[in-house]
Amino acid sequence: MTAAESAGLIAPHGGSLVNLAVPAAERESLLAGVSRRIECSDRNACDVELLVVGGFSPLRGFMHQQDYEAVVAGHRTTSGLLFGLPIVFDTDDASIAIGDQLLLTYRGQELAVMTVESRWEPDKAREAQGCYGTTSIEHPAVKMIATERGRIYLGGSIQGLELPSRVFPCKTPAEVRATLPAGQSVVAFQCRNPIHRAHYELFTRALGAANVSEQGVVLVHPTCGPTQDDDIAGEVRFQTYERLAVEVNNARIRWAYLPYSMHMAGPREALQHMIIRKNYGCTHFIIGRDMAGCKSSLSGEDFYGPYQAQDFARDNAAELGMETVPSLNLVYTEEEGYVTAEHAEARGLHIRKLSGTQFRQMLRGGEEIPEWFAFRSVVEVLRAAAG
Repeated sequence: MTAAESAGLIAPHGGSLVNLAVPAAERESLLAGVSRRIECSDRNACDVELLVVGGFSPLRGFMHQQDYEAVVAGHRTTSGLLFGLPIVFDTDDASIAIGDQLLLTYRGQELAVMTVESRWEPDKAREAQGCYGTTSIEHPAVKMIATERGRIYLGGSIQGLELPSRVFPCKTPAEVRATLPAGQSVVAFQCRNPIHRAHYELFTRALGAANVSEQGVVLVHPTCGPTQDDDIAGEVRFQTYERLAVEVNNARIRWAYLPYSMHMAGPREALQHMIIRKNYGCTHFIIGRDMAGCKSSLSGEDFYGPYQAQDFARDNAAELGMETVPSLNLVYTEEEGYVTAEHAEARGLHIRKLSGTQFRQMLRGGEEIPEWFAFRSVVEVLRAAAG
């Protein structure tokens, strides 16, 4: 029995929670063997952090070529372990060789030492098709791997020195697990935008789902790394979450932040998020319509079907030892407040709507935002950031 199981929590992916941090006494000798320094991109830094703290357990470093190719082809490593997306380090430095010890730096910090054990030039078209279901550069992640990532991928073990200094403090999986109730359901809610009333209704009502225990809790776990260009900045999102946590003061909600860079990979991303949240102690995962979906930058057409991510996550949940909680399609009605769209239609209730575009226009114009749509604390943060 693992420590997690004996504490009444779900076991991490692969059975054990990885911690790649090097003891302070070993740091000097480790740095003495470094052959060169490499600056991390924002995305690299997120991946390094999640490797070091065990968010990507059971990985102990960036994937070797064989695991990369296996995950691209069939969302599993060569050992058969589920993984939604490959975890690799990219570079354009052709002089890096197998056996090199790289000091990975980020904005003046020394994050980790990587021992290069695998080096290859990937077939990015094959990666795009396998991971994102398209080779179109109209997909944000296809554009990312084609234009941002270097032409060489590196795999190898990681030894952590320090975690990136962030505006939003990201609790480690071990720290989050220490806050969770033993033997109870822990429902993960993933988001990358400020939380409005409909989101809050959605994840608090998830606690009443038939497959969630009576004393279960929700872990609101927003991603705060790089995301789509038009998304609200992570620092601003962080402020909205912090203010909202104080405003709602709900004992059945846990709040933490995830240093993860979104790929908008639909089904593959849903699986990746489930695996990460399992490592943070979650037993259940809320899957919304078109989760982590995106649209063509030219036609505006969706790359994934509205239930593709839900179906894919549900099909793999049992193997992970997790359960999914489908996202309710909630609408606000004048008569009964938030209800399901089906209920509103059956009763002939009057639905009120406010689009994201309208909301942003009202924010900029200083108009009063209806409280049924957004929390006052969130509106205040967004207005301050926009001003």
